Amino acid sequence: MIEALASLSAFDKAALSRVETAPVSKAALSAAPGLGVAPAAGSPADFGEIMAQFASGVRTSLRTGEATAIAGIQGKATAQQVVEAVMSAEQSLQTAVAIRDKVVAAYLELSRMAI
Repeated sequence: MIEALASLSAFDKAALSRVETAPVSKAALSAAPGLGVAPAAGSPADFGEIMAQFASGVRTSLRTGEATAIAGIQGKATAQQVVEAVMSAEQSLQTAVAIRDKVVAAYLELSRMAI
């Protein structure tokens, strides 16, 4: 599974920097507390930075969940630690898939608009 995470590099800042976006205000970020991302002090975050930070967090969560599961198999982690790590990784993955689906749907809707 860790090898499959290499495909997440498509969400890196370099890949997303080609997209022109409007800055996101701090109020908009505070309205979405589940993101876990905050802009730097005094400057608005752009969409590419937010998505890169989110993808990095998802990747870290998945790696932690898998490492904890392996540690549990080896007897180095308790069942509770394994379940918590795996559930956190699953929630992160489900959130990432939902965001991806929304972005794809928005792109498809924009591409169908008549100019």
